[in-house]
Amino acid sequence: MRLKIIRLIIYLSLLGIVFNLFHLQLIRGQFYYDLSINNSIRVVPLEGPRGRILDRNNTVLVDNRHAFDVAVIPQDIDDKDGLFDFLSRVLKTDKNKLLQRFWQRKIAPFAPVVVAEDVTKEAAMIIEESKFLYPGLYIQESFTRFYPLREVGAHVLGYVGKIGREEMENLKDYGYSLQSTIGKNGIENFYDAYLKGEPGGLQVEVNSRGYQVRLLGIREPHTGKDIQLTLDQRVQQAAYDGLAGRRGAVIIADLDSGEILGLVSSPSYDPNIFVDGQLKNQAGALFNNEHAPLLNRAIKGQYPPGSVFKIAVTTAGLASGEISSHTTFFCDGAYQLGQRSFRCGHVHRHQDLLQAIMHSCNIYFFNAGDRVGADLISKYARLLGLGDKTEIDLPFEEKGLIPSPLQRKMKSNQGWYKGDTLNFSIGQGDVLATPIQLLRMMATVARDGREPQLHLLKSINAENMVKLSTVSHVNLDDQIFKTIQTGLRMVVSDEEGTARLLDMPELQVAGKTATAQSAPGKDSHAWFVGYTTKGRARLAICVFLEYGGSSYNAVVLTQQILKQMIMDEVL
Repeated sequence: MRLKIIRLIIYLSLLGIVFNLFHLQLIRGQFYYDLSINNSIRVVPLEGPRGRILDRNNTVLVDNRHAFDVAVIPQDIDDKDGLFDFLSRVLKTDKNKLLQRFWQRKIAPFAPVVVAEDVTKEAAMIIEESKFLYPGLYIQESFTRFYPLREVGAHVLGYVGKIGREEMENLKDYGYSLQSTIGKNGIENFYDAYLKGEPGGLQVEVNSRGYQVRLLGIREPHTGKDIQLTLDQRVQQAAYDGLAGRRGAVIIADLDSGEILGLVSSPSYDPNIFVDGQLKNQAGALFNNEHAPLLNRAIKGQYPPGSVFKIAVTTAGLASGEISSHTTFFCDGAYQLGQRSFRCGHVHRHQDLLQAIMHSCNIYFFNAGDRVGADLISKYARLLGLGDKTEIDLPFEEKGLIPSPLQRKMKSNQGWYKGDTLNFSIGQGDVLATPIQLLRMMATVARDGREPQLHLLKSINAENMVKLSTVSHVNLDDQIFKTIQTGLRMVVSDEEGTARLLDMPELQVAGKTATAQSAPGKDSHAWFVGYTTKGRARLAICVFLEYGGSSYNAVVLTQQILKQMIMDEVL
């Protein structure tokens, strides 16, 4: 009996084995075959060079140059300590940093690991001559970014760097690998999908331990697409030279198309620091610099707009009917509110609206703002694009702040008082704007309420990218804009105007000055925001000097830049 039971167990076991073999080989055979192929074939990614960035006249703003990288193949290393001791001596780099980079970037035994990028030609020659002593070590040629404009184009062009692990998690489905270079800021970041090269790769067969058996094939990488910008290198240079290292920003745009001709933030930095192996040790100082050279003040800096904001107050007053061009207020140099005195720069006596714009009379706008009210001022400021991003094709733009009684109540549960309205009426207090927002507001007024879409992209691989010059229309009576335009022109053309230095017949400049109070104990911010209606091109221009003192300094800088553009035959 026992023998029969044992036989039955054996037969059942054999039947089970046969059934499992049938299931594995015939029913699930294809699945496991595919899995074995995937486990035995690996792809080593090869990154393609990035596309170039050109200005509107095809001047190269960003290019690639050949570089030498030091790479090791983990499976071929015999003496790791000896290898990294040698590299540390030749590259004059701490051995532990090289090892850390090796372990961070290692993805497979057969996949090359770049442990040092863009080494000197001398170091590359020494390593190449000694590589027979260190199996797995070799020099590979690559491409690295080169920024010929250096500080002149840093904030608008941006820079590149190796992809981070968090970025990699978000982009791994879009052709990026741990070896990828990615745009970190500026145009390099915003249009990275076009600029990045098309990756290639090596297809290798590996054994069960992950070691390479043979090379099966290669797919050559391809260069990314060239991008042409609306920038004019001559305008960019004139703006940078004019700022001369002072903190501030200059933006110049074509009034009709919204194309940005120049965008400079200062102080600046050399983006080559982030890609040149010999300069990378300077990067830390940029992040610790108290003057924030990495900050793009043109689109990220948020400042009180001062008297430039009087354009929004004027719009609110005219649109609501609370004031007209003939409304007059008396300026005796001070506006008394209880025990507090709100002052004007001069005693202007009787002022109508156009005179108030021309003289930038605070007393007039205290009265006008009080009559219009904070809610309407906030409404029309937003209608002119303040408090919202311009959506220019650059990353990390800020939207500023247009306060209102309701907004303050909801945010901090605090009240709004008449003194707040008075400060609001001259662009002080809580109100904040970026230079590019004020440029757009001025361009909208100059274009009779047609808001331009400011942009930098002109073409991709020589294929023109159509951009609408108008994204919206401020639905107000055209006469409102005509009245403001008359006042802005008087700022420049009248002998008593605050920007009379810019009275240049060949350009016919109009605009608004501002000396905006800043933090206690610091100089005021200086503004000029305006436009030209004659010359080779109609322009919108914003000149901002952070802690620059009187608005006169911004006017002088504007004159210098415009004269240089005339000499360069841009205008």
